[in-house]
Amino acid sequence: MNKQELIDAIAAVTGDSKAGTAKFVDAFIDNVIVAVSKGDAVQLVGFGSFGSGNRAARAGRNPATGEAIQIEAAKTVKFTAGKAFKDLVNS
Repeated sequence: MNKQELIDAIAAVTGDSKAGTAKFVDAFIDNVIVAVSKGDAVQLVGFGSFGSGNRAARAGRNPATGEAIQIEAAKTVKFTAGKAFKDLVNS
């Protein structure tokens, strides 16, 4: 399911316009991005949590040349599915 299909599905369930639903979806995504980029977690009970983590610097290899390279430390984005979501997927 892509973003437009998600908007269409939500609009069908709520009866709202697709334009209004698109604004809602965009606002939701923007707010999650802002919160996680500030280091906050976004927790949606029954669905899951969006958060950030840290990846340590490490040694790696250039796949084209085989040359050893140093990969810098980086922040990562993570999603952890909630128990209800996991149970539904595994049933």
